[in-house]
Amino acid sequence: MIRHPPLPRRALLQAAAAGPALLAAEASAQASAPAWSPSRALRLVVPFAPGGSTDVAARILGERMGETLGQPVVVENRAGAGGGIGTEAAARAAPDGHTLLLGTNGVMTIAPNLGLMRNVDIRRDLAPVSMAFKTDILVVVPASLPARTLPEFIALARARPGQMSFGSSGVGTATHIFTEVLAAAAGIELSHVPYRGSGQAMNDLLAGTIQLMLDQPASSLGGVRDGRLRALATTGGARNPLLPDVPTVAELGLRGAESSSWGALMVPSGTPELAIDRLNAAVRDAVAQPLLTQRLAQSGLDGVASSPAELAEFIRAETERWGRVVRERNIRVEQR
Repeated sequence: MIRHPPLPRRALLQAAAAGPALLAAEASAQASAPAWSPSRALRLVVPFAPGGSTDVAARILGERMGETLGQPVVVENRAGAGGGIGTEAAARAAPDGHTLLLGTNGVMTIAPNLGLMRNVDIRRDLAPVSMAFKTDILVVVPASLPARTLPEFIALARARPGQMSFGSSGVGTATHIFTEVLAAAAGIELSHVPYRGSGQAMNDLLAGTIQLMLDQPASSLGGVRDGRLRALATTGGARNPLLPDVPTVAELGLRGAESSSWGALMVPSGTPELAIDRLNAAVRDAVAQPLLTQRLAQSGLDGVASSPAELAEFIRAETERWGRVVRERNIRVEQR
């Protein structure tokens, strides 16, 4: 048997004195260490084609979130079915914190009221992380169209009922329903041409193939600034600071046509709360960065964050609000 010599009394006293400090240091290190960290690249699903506001926001936010989380955030565009394909893909992913969805109000609160989100129950299959952005909507037409104001466009549409067409990012999306609401408020009949994303619709608007879009600034401001598009109005409660000379629909007497768009980060239901909390913190960090918010603002986007509980309540209230709009205006769309 090997016997170790007893420690000198001074060493015992030093060890006893150091014990609490070592425990405190260890506790501090544990407290500062993230409770959850991604072990590989994260996938951020955008349920629309590249080029639209949702895609722009995802890439700007994802870049900073990747730096914060220590793993890259890879944007994956899964377009189709008005956002339904990408939304279902995200909802069916493993609930391990490595798959996120940047959902929009059209996908998460409007389409369900139209019976268009048949394969996904938003509040059952997805869990909220945080709000991500909000934005006004622009009413834009090709510069070649002989209508310099929204009243002039309305007069043109009344003279050609059903012959003027508008594009959207898909059936039941916000860009579709906002235009239906505007048409109802103006008393005009327009023909709907759905696309797989607002970027594709914008290409046809620039070419003059379609005559109108209600679109987020990120994909339409460039055309307005270089003169290929004409902004007739905005749908927010106040004039957009990027286009201060463009009136709101309310100023033009169409109060019932006011609307705005937003995006929020979601994860598959069952994702651990620790992962959701870490992802939420990454969003809050991102929208707190002045340079990042400036990049968003240049595209007409306001970066915003919320708690998961606040987002859940917001989605519930927005779903009820759009349900009332759909019923009161008797909005119907063809099933996909």
